[in-house]
Amino acid sequence: MKRCLFILILSTCSLSAQDTITTMDILSAEKLIGLKFSDAKRESLLGDVRSQLNSYLNLRSVPLPNNIVPSMTFNPIPTGKTFEKKKSIFTPAGVKNVSLPMTDTEIAYLSVGELSVLIKLKKLTSERLANIYLERIKRYRPLLQCIITVTESLALAQARRADAEIASGKYRGPLHGIPYGAKDLLSAKEYPTTWGSVPYKYQIINEDATVIKKLELAGAILIAKTAMGELAWGDVWFGGTSKNPWDTTQGSSGSSAGSASGTAAGLFAFSIGSETYGSIVSPSTRCGVTGFRPTYGRVSRHGTMALSWSMDKLGPICRTVEDCALVFNTIYGPDKNDQTVYDLPFIYEPKKTNLKKLRIGYLKSDFDSVQSGKQFHDAVLSVLRSLGATLIPIELPKFPVDDIAIMLSAESAAAFDDLTRSGKDDLLVRQIKNAWPNSFRASRFITAVEYIQASRVRQQLIQEMDNLMQRVDVYIGPSLEGNSLLLTNLTGHPCIVVPSGFTESGHPVSITFTGGLFDEGTLLSVAKRFQDATHHHKKHPLY
Repeated sequence: MKRCLFILILSTCSLSAQDTITTMDILSAEKLIGLKFSDAKRESLLGDVRSQLNSYLNLRSVPLPNNIVPSMTFNPIPTGKTFEKKKSIFTPAGVKNVSLPMTDTEIAYLSVGELSVLIKLKKLTSERLANIYLERIKRYRPLLQCIITVTESLALAQARRADAEIASGKYRGPLHGIPYGAKDLLSAKEYPTTWGSVPYKYQIINEDATVIKKLELAGAILIAKTAMGELAWGDVWFGGTSKNPWDTTQGSSGSSAGSASGTAAGLFAFSIGSETYGSIVSPSTRCGVTGFRPTYGRVSRHGTMALSWSMDKLGPICRTVEDCALVFNTIYGPDKNDQTVYDLPFIYEPKKTNLKKLRIGYLKSDFDSVQSGKQFHDAVLSVLRSLGATLIPIELPKFPVDDIAIMLSAESAAAFDDLTRSGKDDLLVRQIKNAWPNSFRASRFITAVEYIQASRVRQQLIQEMDNLMQRVDVYIGPSLEGNSLLLTNLTGHPCIVVPSGFTESGHPVSITFTGGLFDEGTLLSVAKRFQDATHHHKKHPLY
């Protein structure tokens, strides 16, 4: 292309509307948008194209920090869908007969539920627990490259405060005194929030994200800002590649790479990750932990890096399903900052769950077509049937989900527009074709019309998915097989990934349970029944 073209213009071009955009430029641009105009039509629209360029340049003069949201917001709720106004009910199954292990390593790998009992009964102090994790962080951080910032002084201060409060009879709940890691796209006062990226390496956002605030109110201990794939892609960040603790020749997958790796390695009791398209599911699968992606609109993203306003979601990465429920019960719900969050109840009563009375689907084509690890996936079906479940074969709606995902591409390019226009995208670590710098540039060529058309097709997908979910309460599928992962990220449905075995080479495999919109309670209860019947989640990689 000889010149920068109307809506396809890269900001590095210092053009004005008076520059030499011609009908030949429009002719060239037609190839990029899949249309063909006549000479007369090109001549007619030339003035509008030049005027549009002026508008782009004027808009670019308005500062747009990453935390400014679009005036258009995504709504995952199908047309005509309503939810009953019930009170939240949270009655976790809990754990019994917890005794303090003999070694620090055994303590480090206890579940949140187990640790909370020991702390509440004063058999274990929060300060001792924090020091156990800090020692493990110092030992394994260089190997795993899964932590960007250790918040040691804050963690010890919060732990001592927790011990003092508990000693005085002020017990805040099951997260009181429990150390955790937060993906480094959540801001924490006085600490860098790097987004895993060179241009933001020294960025300090001097406020706590809503999720950080809620966890602090619950008494949880922030012990680390975990590594994330640079700007939420993959497991490569400015300090290296986050590793899989089961096999450190592998990356931990991404982009909640450090959260999954550190949780699996016993560097903290749980962590917070985020998912736009697989960033909780994929690293949780790789690292053999339990990762939970709530419904879009469940957890406030205030204080969190925006990648895709219509797809970003925050959720916990833990050792067990019930741990995920404990954390989710703390972080869900609206605040005064994120307008996309819905005020709907969370009803979690796992002891009342009867699989015989639930409609549990399975993605038959995905189970049939899986190429490797089929024996693990078939074993999941067997376990569920042994628990009384009648499994219903289902298929997902047939939509071009990969093509709808141009919305993610366009939104991410807008979120980091300043990097492309300033040329600072050259500072990002990964500069291959399949990486953000190239994606951001290519996304400039997505037209506004096509973005809106993709949104309309997405709305049809939401309606069809609702029709399917009226037939089942929960469905299961191989975690990284077929279209379910991307499709449900587009529709906003919640899912939880659970370890389901280990290969002969010792690598974890997983299964994913997907639930109805805002019905996380049923989803978690079903997944818990499966997990309780297996022991894969009780294995750990490092000592």
